[in-house]
Amino acid sequence: MPSRAGFAVRTTRGYWSLITAVKHPSLIGREGAVIRTLVAPDQVRLSRVDGSVYLFYRKHGKQYVCVVTRRIDANTGFIMTAYVTEKIKEGKVLWKK
Repeated sequence: MPSRAGFAVRTTRGYWSLITAVKHPSLIGREGAVIRTLVAPDQVRLSRVDGSVYLFYRKHGKQYVCVVTRRIDANTGFIMTAYVTEKIKEGKVLWKK
């Protein structure tokens, strides 16, 4: 799917299962929120540590969903992880609503 940052983001069912079952079970059943965060985020930030890592944030209730992606080339990237957080991390703002 094309993201707000201009590149398509992908993941596999197996990796998404790892994220939701092991890393961040709070995202079970929230695939729609993750997709909305990629397509219509409130902010997109560039990681302070790695220039190929993009953090997409979208407010959902009192918290944000953050989807962390790695851009592979001009057109594609993949989900590294996703989680629910109460605040946005520092980093260069690439896009803001």
